[in-house]
Amino acid sequence: MNRRHHLPLRAARGFTLIEILVVVVILGILAAIVVPRVMERPGEARVTRAKQDIQGIVTALSLYKLDNFIYPSTEQGLDALVTKPTGQPDAPNWKGPYLDRTPKDPWGRPYQYAHPGQHGDIDIYSFGADGKPGGDGEAADVGNWDQ
Repeated sequence: MNRRHHLPLRAARGFTLIEILVVVVILGILAAIVVPRVMERPGEARVTRAKQDIQGIVTALSLYKLDNFIYPSTEQGLDALVTKPTGQPDAPNWKGPYLDRTPKDPWGRPYQYAHPGQHGDIDIYSFGADGKPGGDGEAADVGNWDQ
């Protein structure tokens, strides 16, 4: 025996205005909690990237020194890692390029270079988000002395 139960068809029911408002309020609360935390991360990511870039530049400068027995002067700068430098000190065994291009920090400005540096033989650094010496947080200077 094959019995079929026919359920009465209900009219299609949509969401009420109250239900929609409750969902919107919940999404608003979640956004208020999550968005500020997510927005902090880009600043941290830029600082981390700057530290990694600086480590790569230090490695390239070490190779340069291995070939030429001295680091490039402050005047020759990081361009000496991309094209053979002119002026003093001479780079008789330049085997570059040691980098594909002159690097820029995550904020779009060139990295700073000094030889001799205040913190060691060489200083490679970025002034951070504000582009000025000093600062706190994302605006703090990031340099090879931090590593």
